[in-house]
Amino acid sequence: MREMMAGETAKREDLLAAAVVQAVEGTGAYAGSVFLRSRDRRSIVLAATCGVPPSLLGGWHLIPVSSPIPVAAAYDSGRTVHLADADETMRRFPQLAVALPYAFGSCSVPVGSGEETFGALAIVWAAAPGGEGLSKTQRRHMRTIANRLGDSLSELRARTGDPVECDPQTIPVENPAPSAPAVRAGLFDWDLVTGTFTVDDELCAIFGLDPRAFDGRAETLASCLHPGDRAALRAVARAGAAEGRIKARRLRIRDHGGGSEGYRTVELWGRAPQADSARARSHLVGTVVDAQAGSAAVAAVERLRDGVFSLAPDGRVTYANQSALQLLGVRGNELLGQFLSDVLPWLSDPDVEYRHRSAMISQTPVSFLACRPPDRWLAFSLHPEADGVTGRVVPVGNTPSTSPPSASSATATASPPARLGVMYHVLQLGSALTEAVTAREVCEVISDQLLPAFGGQQLAIYVVRDGTMRLLFHTGHHEDFLDWLEGVPLHARLPGTETLTSGTPLFIESQQDLSQGYPGIPTGDVRSWAYLPLIASSHPVGTCVLGFDEIHRFTEKDRGVLTALAGLIAQALERARLYDSEFALARGLQQALLPHRLPVVPGIRTVARYLPGTRGMDIGGDWYDIIPTGSGVSLVIGDVEGHSIAAAATMAQLRSAVRAFAAVGHTPGDVMAGVNRTLIDLDPGLLASCCYIHLEPHGHHAYAVTAGHPPPLIRRPDGTTDALELDIGPLLGVDRASAYPATRIDLPPGSVLALYTDGLVEERGTDIKVGIDRLRASLAHAPADSPDNLADRLLRNARGSSYRADDIALLLTELAAGHGAEVTPDHGVTPTDSG
Repeated sequence: MREMMAGETAKREDLLAAAVVQAVEGTGAYAGSVFLRSRDRRSIVLAATCGVPPSLLGGWHLIPVSSPIPVAAAYDSGRTVHLADADETMRRFPQLAVALPYAFGSCSVPVGSGEETFGALAIVWAAAPGGEGLSKTQRRHMRTIANRLGDSLSELRARTGDPVECDPQTIPVENPAPSAPAVRAGLFDWDLVTGTFTVDDELCAIFGLDPRAFDGRAETLASCLHPGDRAALRAVARAGAAEGRIKARRLRIRDHGGGSEGYRTVELWGRAPQADSARARSHLVGTVVDAQAGSAAVAAVERLRDGVFSLAPDGRVTYANQSALQLLGVRGNELLGQFLSDVLPWLSDPDVEYRHRSAMISQTPVSFLACRPPDRWLAFSLHPEADGVTGRVVPVGNTPSTSPPSASSATATASPPARLGVMYHVLQLGSALTEAVTAREVCEVISDQLLPAFGGQQLAIYVVRDGTMRLLFHTGHHEDFLDWLEGVPLHARLPGTETLTSGTPLFIESQQDLSQGYPGIPTGDVRSWAYLPLIASSHPVGTCVLGFDEIHRFTEKDRGVLTALAGLIAQALERARLYDSEFALARGLQQALLPHRLPVVPGIRTVARYLPGTRGMDIGGDWYDIIPTGSGVSLVIGDVEGHSIAAAATMAQLRSAVRAFAAVGHTPGDVMAGVNRTLIDLDPGLLASCCYIHLEPHGHHAYAVTAGHPPPLIRRPDGTTDALELDIGPLLGVDRASAYPATRIDLPPGSVLALYTDGLVEERGTDIKVGIDRLRASLAHAPADSPDNLADRLLRNARGSSYRADDIALLLTELAAGHGAEVTPDHGVTPTDSG
């Protein structure tokens, strides 16, 4: 089973790698990446790259779906996001441009199949200002690759059950940028008995032979050698037959390059196959290695007095000539494979990291000055290609007499960020917190932004209530993370309380440090902690705790950024808690204005539902009512425009007005006309819609009036369901003289009436008639077991939505078979469901 799962994982990785390489090569970009959705669908995770390594982009391994950056926007919207150059990036995605102030263009397309989106594919290219970016053909090519990848992932899921998602700890598949080979290697199989060679095309190319014309004879290969080395080839054959291997042997091959005949040196390696058969022992398999180009280049560079070095795309040193080592004051074995800043403290300035990243992302040369202690100034220039950077370092002739000049570049003048990934997340956190309204939303934003920025796995937020610490939010796979902090008083000597009372962040890098400072505290499976005091306007709000599953060393930059973020988080959390309190008060007021119970009416069954909007502090003006009268029973539903305390107050006044006019026996049309005059006399500056249906006792019909309200729905006993066609009157509050004609409607026993407000059927960008017809279809096909279950089914999609811009009211009435409506004074209640 484990081998099968590994095989399917490998298949998916192959699909991702092939797609990102095709996208880069097919568009002329220098880098690309594929992101797949996370398990909770709240983020997209880097799954594969080509060109620029993930480490170069810092914090962009896990990206919240709501982030205002192109790849997240492509995933979330399902549309292509094409940014031709840095100017367009600044206009459309300013936060990304601030965090990555380089000259580049990008194109991001969604990856999916059918209606389902699995992730996004993005590429990046060097772009001068005013560039046109990708052509329509290239963008079409991108979408084709993304669609093909989505279909392949969908087929893989159908075949294996692969959920097509990435865990945040997933290591992305990396494909290096293409580069010219410095070494060529040709393969051969040498039959020592017959003297024949079986070779590949590369070996023929090294020997200057046409692969189609090579006759396989050893003599043909020998004829390409320097005359003095032909005997050496025969000696190699004898030694190979005797020893079963060929030690490295240098041979000179005729070289016709440059128009004149010369020779270049290659190396021959080989061995007998590991087998017992006589045939195997009579064969040698091996390779001819031609490293002349690389060796010649190295020799040429070593002759220069200028320092020359090479950096991998992620910034690690892959080569440095002797002049560079002397100028930098370091030995080769100390430098190779390391970052310059790790080996040379005087190059640990953020400017160096910034310039290297600028060169790689903009693919434009940059330069800067640096001072090697005590006072030797060096000039650096970086020349990028997709597969790395060639650097040049030379001494400055005249030592600057003033303070060190800032690094200069022909293409970038912005101040370098201290740490790109962290800087981006600081900007993103500040922006996202301004959009978060509730305390829960604030906590989720903190989790989405802070953990990826600093590599943490656990996050807990404790707030102060009645002088004790109370858990407000937790995320991470350790369920018991900081359980011991729950309910402890502020004066307790614990890291979560002391950091709050002192106002000083606490960074604990190991379990040993925690045990020494706070003996007896359980450590669990967490290895490092950051305790951040949340203090707003000198008022202790709580403590934010980051946990790390591995030992985490907090740099001075980490500590500074986290300290600054603590104040930002505290202000946002305090604002959100105040909002939650006011919101609860407003919702309580709104609930008080709605009916707490519905009258029991023999012959009919009624049920009501109310769902508040999900965003914004203000409350809505939706209402419903059932009014028993001497002549029957009236069903009412209405909606005052806007979302505010004024709308709720106006709703309460209109509800009272409807009940007053209905109680004195007015006809439906007169009731609506009276309510209209009342609204105009109140002069709240608001309009309202309303639908009023009066059911007569012992009958199977009713009279309905509507003031600009969505039409009621009726489901008849035979299952046919329609929107009632009523004579529509104007909205309430428009004209004092408005008239509201009544429409007679037939109500066969067993019918169901549905009255609702527009929040249930209105959707941005869609005609409201589409929403009404969708609700009609839901009513027609829902099982008619009970009004309660029916109401829940009609509201299922609305309840499941994370965003409702408007309130929703729903009133269902079912006429019992064989009965009309006969009013009985209140003998019981049907509770209202506030959702």
